[in-house]
Amino acid sequence: MPSSVVNPAYVNRAYKKPAVAKWKNKFKPLVIFLTMVFLLIMLFPFFVMITMMLRTSQEVYITPPRWIPQAPTLKNFVLVWSQYLLAGYFKSSAIIAIGASALNMLLSIPAAYAIARLRFRGRQVSLYLFLVVQMFSPVVVVIPLFKTFARINLLDSYIGLIVLNAVFAMAFSIWLLSGYFKSIPKEIEEAAFIDGATRFQTVIKVILPISAPGLVTTFIYTFIAAWNEFLFALSFIQNQTKMPLTLGLYRFVGRWSSQWELLTTAAFLAIIPVLVLFYAIQQRLVGGLTGGAVKG
Repeated sequence: MPSSVVNPAYVNRAYKKPAVAKWKNKFKPLVIFLTMVFLLIMLFPFFVMITMMLRTSQEVYITPPRWIPQAPTLKNFVLVWSQYLLAGYFKSSAIIAIGASALNMLLSIPAAYAIARLRFRGRQVSLYLFLVVQMFSPVVVVIPLFKTFARINLLDSYIGLIVLNAVFAMAFSIWLLSGYFKSIPKEIEEAAFIDGATRFQTVIKVILPISAPGLVTTFIYTFIAAWNEFLFALSFIQNQTKMPLTLGLYRFVGRWSSQWELLTTAAFLAIIPVLVLFYAIQQRLVGGLTGGAVKG
């Protein structure tokens, strides 16, 4: 073809690129502005929480309200920790959340691996049944569970809440882990079998290290779900010494008035463990992703 002939498609692409770049430059300030507005709207409740927990009880009900407290105080932190048994609530929530996460992992890993690797009748049906179970609200089973727990003496116990939180998180955990196990090449397991490893040894020494990001994600999901759970704790726990943090926060809401300054202070302290957990495992999460890529 002569060099003077120009491809029309190339000409069209050459003229379209400046138009697209011009469109992006035109709307870029608007996108940035809308993003900042959305971010401010999302962060506004946290601003109210921070300003509220620095107020005294008298300043909370001042009319008209002030956005910035005139005399900031840290007295509320001392009150919620010393007079309102917040340390005991933290202990109960930690026991329930860690126990539920560990039990959920113990039960979900074998089930997810079986669905991902083994071939048996009803495998796909079981996956859809897990999805259906996830759709049910816990409210539906509160009364039957209460009667069952009363008969087997699991009311006012950590074990009951640990089992419930682990079971209700299993459907999502199995779905997540089974998909992650399916993404691992089968050749890795076959190489381990050739070297003489059993299936159990292959799962423990090969599959689980590669699946570290999925395991961490599942553990975080279960931990946060158990840490924030309220309905089962309200229904099955009456002993004040075993109440988790969600019930402890509920005590600041009264029938005739609410202690908003103490409630926001306790809520701020309640989110700290979750933030610390994310910060502590983020390096391990990235390391697990890179390790899985190298081994895969």
